[in-house]
Amino acid sequence: MENILSTVDISKSYGPLKALNNLTFEVPKCAIFGILGPNGSGKTTTLGILLDVLKQDSGQYTWFNNQADAHYRKRIGTLLETPNFYHYLSAYDNLKITQAISGRGNKNDIDTALETVRLQSRKNDKFSTYSLGMKQRLAVAAALLGNPEVLVLDEPTNGLDPVGIVEIRTLIKELGQQGKTIIMASHLLDEVEKVCTHFCILKQGNLLVNGPVKEILSNEDVIILRAKNLELLKQVLLSVTGYTLLKIENGFCEIHCIANAILPEDLNAHCYNSGVILTHLEVKKKSLEEKFFELTGN
Repeated sequence: MENILSTVDISKSYGPLKALNNLTFEVPKCAIFGILGPNGSGKTTTLGILLDVLKQDSGQYTWFNNQADAHYRKRIGTLLETPNFYHYLSAYDNLKITQAISGRGNKNDIDTALETVRLQSRKNDKFSTYSLGMKQRLAVAAALLGNPEVLVLDEPTNGLDPVGIVEIRTLIKELGQQGKTIIMASHLLDEVEKVCTHFCILKQGNLLVNGPVKEILSNEDVIILRAKNLELLKQVLLSVTGYTLLKIENGFCEIHCIANAILPEDLNAHCYNSGVILTHLEVKKKSLEEKFFELTGN
């Protein structure tokens, strides 16, 4: 698969503070790639380096497989901080100013961008009349000017109410379906799990995990069982092979195992043949929240 971005051993320090430590990852074309981590993990520093806002101490990165391409930035739309629009101007006029400053695209791109973020009907309304979600969608519209191949978004739902969060998430997924590659930094686990196709987790500048969301979250099953006699159920389950953890929690027995190492139908038959009738049997994949806390030690 073609990669839009490749980084190799990027490091960055601020005095004694190591913000990034040999960061290496790849972003496939058309992926929605999440850079996940708690505040202070190095997410914004990473985006700053990748967009030439900051200079790394060591390491390198390439966009579009061409390190020497001086015009690659024209192919990238960015939203790195709270947009600085004029409150007394309309959305359309604000984008005209943004376009004049950036030099990206033409007049027709403004209407196209507004249509994409579903603000065409409000394009002549003042920015001050917009909700938080609409303001953030206008910021995405500004990033879309010139029809870039890649969007880089830093905490795109930060500060939004639940309605605004859903609006931005939906928009990001739609843009991904249109073939754009999206790189977004976030500290919200739910956001990455619901939106991203690939992600990495940073902690104090170190890369903990990197890859497709489905692969990383499918490496362990949790099978949840219940019977009238929990202790007897646990004793029966002890004779099962292939599990990594067996415990009773919140009135249920839990078996943890490598994905598909133990099949639920086999467990059901084993319990029945051992004289235990199950009243509950459920298979859960590990959530991103569980994976995150497992990796970060929080």
